[in-house]
Amino acid sequence: MLLHSAVEADYAGIVELANLAFRGTGADASWNSEAVFIEGQRLDESLLRENLAAKSEAQLLTYRDDHDGPLLGTVLLEERSGGVWYLGLLTIRPDLQKRQLGRSLLAAAEDFARARGGRRIRIAVVNVRDTLIAWYQRRGYRLTGETQPFPYGDERFGRPLRDDLDFVVLEKDI
Repeated sequence: MLLHSAVEADYAGIVELANLAFRGTGADASWNSEAVFIEGQRLDESLLRENLAAKSEAQLLTYRDDHDGPLLGTVLLEERSGGVWYLGLLTIRPDLQKRQLGRSLLAAAEDFARARGGRRIRIAVVNVRDTLIAWYQRRGYRLTGETQPFPYGDERFGRPLRDDLDFVVLEKDI
């Protein structure tokens, strides 16, 4: 598994992959698509650039099997205080998810943070994604009891189809 810092030339592919992995529908959909409760885009290039500019310490990593190979996955890691790292945008191409690449990418992301002094990883998951929450729990993440508000009214993140969405926070000591 080759993880590299994303470069500008990767941005269009990252956006395409994020939208497919998070909001894909039909035969190409991921097993954990949000499309049943949030429609529209998950990410666009301007939002990606805005997020990266606002989080100058964040590391957006790409996953490929070889240096010139196609983009297979992504993960965003942001160092916070006290050895805590935030993990987001964990994506794997939906057609490859049965190869257990998501768990390998998650483990590599944890190793990346640990090698840089990380002691804990925190993530935020939409509260109604029970299957995904369970997936993280099987990998040692635990619910903290904390929640964060869903960005209702900001359609850059999609259009919610429900009015009961928020984010639950999970964490894992690494």
